[in-house]
Amino acid sequence: MFDQATLKLKVDPLILMALDEDITSEDISTNSVMPVETPGEVNLICKEDGILCGIQVFARVFTLLDSSTKFEFFAQDGDEIKAGQLIGKIRGDIRVLLSGERTALNYLQRMSGIATYTKKVAALLDGTKTKLLDTRKTTPNNRIFEKYSVRIGGGNNHRYNLSDGVLLKDNHIGAAGGVKKAVEMAKAYAPFVRKIEVEVENLEMVKEAVDAGADIIMLDNMSHDALKAAIEYIGGRAEVEVSGNVTKENIARLTDLGVDYISSGALTHSSPILDLSLKNLHAI
Repeated sequence: MFDQATLKLKVDPLILMALDEDITSEDISTNSVMPVETPGEVNLICKEDGILCGIQVFARVFTLLDSSTKFEFFAQDGDEIKAGQLIGKIRGDIRVLLSGERTALNYLQRMSGIATYTKKVAALLDGTKTKLLDTRKTTPNNRIFEKYSVRIGGGNNHRYNLSDGVLLKDNHIGAAGGVKKAVEMAKAYAPFVRKIEVEVENLEMVKEAVDAGADIIMLDNMSHDALKAAIEYIGGRAEVEVSGNVTKENIARLTDLGVDYISSGALTHSSPILDLSLKNLHAI
């Protein structure tokens, strides 16, 4: 769960922006049929099997609209949930329940979808030493939610943003004039506590990265034979990450390599939502 400081400083402003996007002046539909405050209750129902994630964010949508909204949840983040399962009951002003419904479900479905997909991919690495990582291929302004969802699904977070670590990719290397020069410049500029990771695409670049003293070498979009040759050359002198269009369907081809990390942008950019719904709204 998000701690209170993170919730107030980082999460609440994003939720409020999402609500503002959906309610620019008023909820005309709700105000048409519910002109006065009326207490009510609605059920949160799971419509397909998966991993629940984002229940705190879901609830926060309603409490930001009305702090008196009450919740009774029967599952928490990380729980396996089944189609037809009652996840919780929400009680409060019916106008709030109606106005917050779509935004709350958008967060919960998206976050649960990422956790569910990540869980499936991570399971394919069971029995290996390899850690599954996400990337920065996230939805703008939703990174905090999506990277949290990866953790709930059993994955691990790569750097959070550009201020979080040194990763020299192809264009950085091109700008610097080569792998060796890029690593030298990063070592001169970056704080000594930061590891330096270099993305490489062939064995020649691997050799340059090792000789330059890179801490982590990312082998990007290389064939299986090329990966094996690169890993053999590195020989433990740097940590090894493999990347490049890694999905649930093809990650099995990498499990025999024994690398430290496999990163997959698909965890956040290609996960389908998990279908959840608010049903049976009624006055109480």
